[in-house]
Amino acid sequence: MQSLWLPAIQAQLALNKKNPASALTALQAATSPVELGTVSFVCNISCLYPTYVRGEAYLAAGQGKTLQPSFRRSLTTAASSGNCWTGALAHLGVARANALQSRTLQAQEQCAEADLARTRTLAAYKDFLTLWKDADPDIRILKQARTEYANLQ
Repeated sequence: MQSLWLPAIQAQLALNKKNPASALTALQAATSPVELGTVSFVCNISCLYPTYVRGEAYLAAGQGKTLQPSFRRSLTTAASSGNCWTGALAHLGVARANALQSRTLQAQEQCAEADLARTRTLAAYKDFLTLWKDADPDIRILKQARTEYANLQ
């Protein structure tokens, strides 16, 4: 509880208050091996919730390059490959991270790198939208993702 769920809950509350720095501070306690493994006292897996929330906190803080490993870990770790919603939403997190990185690189006039980040952005959005192709079209996060993707076209 102290090293997995409490830090994640505190971080989510901080994000709800638009305070990504506080969220990242709260999540420092959740960097133990417990974060990447199963929870021994319940029948399901942790779904890497602290890892996912860390990615959301980095995104809210505008740290595109820093947050990609959090979302990538959610995509590649076996614990998230089951029916966890965090694994599915990590695709969207990767898309948003790449979009942020593309905008940052464009502002720094690093056009070639910005174009590569934009290509990765489009691919990640396509992955997310493909994964959610049969989802209820009225789901808010799906609508947001479709709008974000359309704005990139």
